[in-house]
Amino acid sequence: MSSRSESTALVPVDPLRRIVLTIRDGLIGLHGALIIAEQSTYEGIIGPVGSVDRLLDLLQHNPWFTWLHPFSDLLVRIDHLLQDDAFDITDEYVSHLIAEVEQLLHPSVEGDGFERAYYEALQRAPDVVLAHFHVKRLLPETAFARRNAPSRLLQ
Repeated sequence: MSSRSESTALVPVDPLRRIVLTIRDGLIGLHGALIIAEQSTYEGIIGPVGSVDRLLDLLQHNPWFTWLHPFSDLLVRIDHLLQDDAFDITDEYVSHLIAEVEQLLHPSVEGDGFERAYYEALQRAPDVVLAHFHVKRLLPETAFARRNAPSRLLQ
């Protein structure tokens, strides 16, 4: 009697798509840390949020959380492109994405809007600092991976 083990063939993921997914995953972690940090600050000043539905409403409509919109918008755009089967992920797209992420994740004590609020979040929330450095660490690796496949990201 011979026993056969069923194996599932894994569908290979395009290396550029894998890079985008890796960046997206890092950004989602950072976005979550930013939301938690901002919720904590809000609750310390205004009062408890009370529910996830209330938090989602605040994130979308309350001026306190408006500074997070560019980050949310970037994630939404990445998700839409990843779901679009007609969209080909190219080196140019990945380069543009990396440049956009690097520009967005540029905290500044003298900046306006996102830059200043991001700087302040980094000052008060250790989880934001860790998530920030995780994403920043990914960016050179993804740029390197595009030029020198295979690398850790592409395996």
